[in-house]
Amino acid sequence: MALKQEWIDKGYIDEPVAEGTDLAAEIRKMCKEKDAVILAHYYTKGEIQDIADFIGDSLALAQKAAKTEAKIILMCGVHFMAETCKILCPDKLVLCPDLNAGCSLADSCKAEDLKQYKAEHPGYKVISYVNTTAAVKALTDVVVTSGNAKKIVDQLPKDEKIIFGPDYNLGSYINSVTGRNMLLWNGGCHVHERFSPAGIIALRKAHPNAKVLAHPECKGPVLALADVVGSTAVLLKYVVEHPEGEYIVATEAGILHEMTRKCPNTTFYAVPPEISESALGCSCNECDYMKMNTLLKIYNALKYEWPTVDVPADIAREAVKPINRMLEMS
Repeated sequence: MALKQEWIDKGYIDEPVAEGTDLAAEIRKMCKEKDAVILAHYYTKGEIQDIADFIGDSLALAQKAAKTEAKIILMCGVHFMAETCKILCPDKLVLCPDLNAGCSLADSCKAEDLKQYKAEHPGYKVISYVNTTAAVKALTDVVVTSGNAKKIVDQLPKDEKIIFGPDYNLGSYINSVTGRNMLLWNGGCHVHERFSPAGIIALRKAHPNAKVLAHPECKGPVLALADVVGSTAVLLKYVVEHPEGEYIVATEAGILHEMTRKCPNTTFYAVPPEISESALGCSCNECDYMKMNTLLKIYNALKYEWPTVDVPADIAREAVKPINRMLEMS
């Protein structure tokens, strides 16, 4: 099937389907026929998490991609996640429902800028957050996620000179819990930087018995108010192990779908980006990029086996090294 130029220009296929089509059923049918696996991040829409073969955080998705035997990997997340799949599985067809699904954090660190910064700091090892482009990973010594950053940093020599990027907030948090003094790249996630102490304080006032869960991409003053700090997987695990009570959640609101599914009798309040009485508990702090994934785009991506994600061989050859090192150290 030939691709229309307008689809190529858009970066996704928006061909409509017949009225009444059960997209979820058709997607699962094509997955079986084409030997495809759907991986989805916790921040995607609930209806996408429901049709995925596997949902998880960045670390779990990378681990799953590395082990899958499927011929096609369809990554429902953002572009760098699809790149990671392709780097780990160069012989597989990797699909991304919308090539425009980028990442503000990845955009905050350009490969050419990191290359220059490395030259200005000889003797330093580079630890890059997984939320980076393949080109940045190729300049990196070891990749980390929010779930394994502390564990990996703890395994490096105490006197190791380290550049940590691009998330300043995560790097600052890791410095605080490891006693390190890593040089921090000044990047950030546009979602997690929206959270403020005032928002949490307002929710705590309204729900005094609720515990606060926060992602380490949040700013330090927000983390200081949290009862539990951790990756999406860590926060989810804590809730599952402690389902009683109420929780104030300071991370992208998509995680509430899985939290609610696993703990239907638990009450969750999403921290809003703006402080107002009407905003308390709303799920308005969302990643616009993650929400670019839709059932229709997934259906069309499987049907046409496009948009594909490819990584230049020279970059992939270098980028796979720090990713594999992460998987070995996790």
